[in-house]
Amino acid sequence: MLQVEHSRKRQARLNERLADRKLDAVVVGLRHHAYYFSAHLPFWQHEGAFILWADGDSSLVAANCDASAAAAEEVLPFEAHYHYTLRQEQPHVIADLVIGALEKRGAKRTGIDTSPVTAQVLHRASGSFETIDEDLWQMRRPKDTDELALMKTAIGCTLSMHARAKEIIRPGISEIEVYNNLQAAAIEAAGEPLSAWLGNDYQCGTMGGPPRNDRPAQSGEIYILDLGPAYRGYFADNARAYPVDGTYSPRQREVAEAIAESFKRLEEIAKPGVRCMEIHETISDLLRSKTGLEFVHHLGHGVGLQPHEYPHLNPAWDDTLVEGEVFTFEPGLYSPELAAGFRIENQYLVTPDGVRNLVDIPLIP
Repeated sequence: MLQVEHSRKRQARLNERLADRKLDAVVVGLRHHAYYFSAHLPFWQHEGAFILWADGDSSLVAANCDASAAAAEEVLPFEAHYHYTLRQEQPHVIADLVIGALEKRGAKRTGIDTSPVTAQVLHRASGSFETIDEDLWQMRRPKDTDELALMKTAIGCTLSMHARAKEIIRPGISEIEVYNNLQAAAIEAAGEPLSAWLGNDYQCGTMGGPPRNDRPAQSGEIYILDLGPAYRGYFADNARAYPVDGTYSPRQREVAEAIAESFKRLEEIAKPGVRCMEIHETISDLLRSKTGLEFVHHLGHGVGLQPHEYPHLNPAWDDTLVEGEVFTFEPGLYSPELAAGFRIENQYLVTPDGVRNLVDIPLIP
């Protein structure tokens, strides 16, 4: 799990934002925000909340489980189920406890995230409220060492999944069989159930999508496997493209090598302060010149407690890289002649003077 000592440091950084905004408290109700600041990961069907006070103390609203080791001076428990039947009104119950705590402390100005819990607080509590979502997203960009440790375990799950894929992909294998095998490989590598649904792309002969029932892989097709297991709340996200019959056609090989070349270019230009739009334009131009094909989707995104975070390697945003964050780089090209195309994806850590690849397997299987 996340470490208490690092969650305390994250609280201290949040307290600086709180002071700048002249707030009496901050309330977050999204599970991943609360986990980030408290080091308490609730059961996936339990809601919760975290409160940081202006004096630096904190309160955690947690379901009926042991949260005594959390990074919080106070734990406010609630019953998440009665006789093992889950309560559907958890956000309402949690909001009652949050409102009571705010009133007890005399909070007048409170920052909130956007969540079912804080929607209830906003609707029913007195005082002044303002959203702090952008502060939270930006705070979460640089990853602490406890976050990186969990992400590396999640990436280790994908390495086992890719190794299993190389063993089993062949003409005739169904997408469901591949998915089941890869999920088993991820769980075996993690040593425990994954903390989120095993998402991303498991279709053969398409750009991507969930596995289809009774759809066998066919000779000549490319099987894009974009893998996103989550370990104790933190996601991995990387992809490789496998030839179903074990060999690429000359055109498939040409496109695969052009995409692989783009990773070298990224590693030459990416560093703190570089605009993500600039990276997107540079790589798009490179791929177009090498293959004659257009790049049609995002080039990458941040990853951590959610599959997509800041930064966005996407022309719809104007982000710049920040030291310490982790992002994916996933150039892809598609056309009928490629049956159906290639996407290769690694995760990178932004270092003081560049980026470091976190996925240690060959780009082209």
